[in-house]
Amino acid sequence: MTNSINEFIEVRTTLTESELFDDIRKLKESKNAVLLAHYYQEPAIQEISDFVGDSLALSQQAASTQADLIVFAGVHFMAETAKIINPTKKVVIPDLNAGCSLADSCPPDKFRKFIDSRPDHVVISYINCSAEIKTMSDIVCTSSNAEKIIESVPKDQPIIFAPDKNLGKYLIEKTGRDMILWDGACLVHEAFAIDKILALHDKHPEAKFIAHPESTPQILTVASYIGSTSGMINHVKTNPATKFIVATEAGILHQMQKEVPHKTFIPAPAKEDNTCACSECGYMKMNTLEKLYWCLKNETPEVDVSEKIRAKAIVPIQRMLELSN
Repeated sequence: MTNSINEFIEVRTTLTESELFDDIRKLKESKNAVLLAHYYQEPAIQEISDFVGDSLALSQQAASTQADLIVFAGVHFMAETAKIINPTKKVVIPDLNAGCSLADSCPPDKFRKFIDSRPDHVVISYINCSAEIKTMSDIVCTSSNAEKIIESVPKDQPIIFAPDKNLGKYLIEKTGRDMILWDGACLVHEAFAIDKILALHDKHPEAKFIAHPESTPQILTVASYIGSTSGMINHVKTNPATKFIVATEAGILHQMQKEVPHKTFIPAPAKEDNTCACSECGYMKMNTLEKLYWCLKNETPEVDVSEKIRAKAIVPIQRMLELSN
């Protein structure tokens, strides 16, 4: 263990970002590895990854990859989903402690009681949940395809939607379905401050305010566009506006700026003062380029799912992927 720690310290103190990029590329080729990253990862990780996307696109990439090793730069439930889809492949994550406040808001034991008391309901779970929650679900969705997934359920069939209450409320409004919602939320998307956003818009009246549907209803009410991370990126590419205030995790601004470098993107302010005056996911930012290098080199920490859980969890995921094709 001491040697590993010393080697990690040496990497931290001697390798530049450019050198880390070179070594990661060499390791990736030698191990037939694929690097998947979420839009909320730090810019350096997004730049070195083979594919950057939202939860739906990352799930689709995981399902189609021919790589022997999947390195998932995201949070634990994402890597867990990749393992569920690819039971024979090794899946690793730069930091095993990179969790998710939304997934944590839905404990399996409590959720089991919640759905057992409503046996006639179809259970739709947002992909931002643990593998155990997925085993209790009839179908999984992402923010990109949630409306389509809900509309695939017969109108007379009652629905439980979990775990995000804010996304659920938004979808009730969009689909007209009277769903029962689990009381969960993402701390990042609940952190936006409506008064600060309005004050910021006063300073930039020409800016369009766009938001992720995990945000609170109060925030969504004033948004000119509401969509998933991929939807928001596509929107800023096609909308004629040249300035946007963006209410989602600030990591997305990197990809937006790459796609349309001539436009201006301002992160929506959070309720509490912090170092970037925006809303960042501490779990997403636990992954670093150095940890990514170490993870790829040693193929650890590994994410595993028991076959008992995997066999049940894959069913609602496959239903989602089939409906999303």
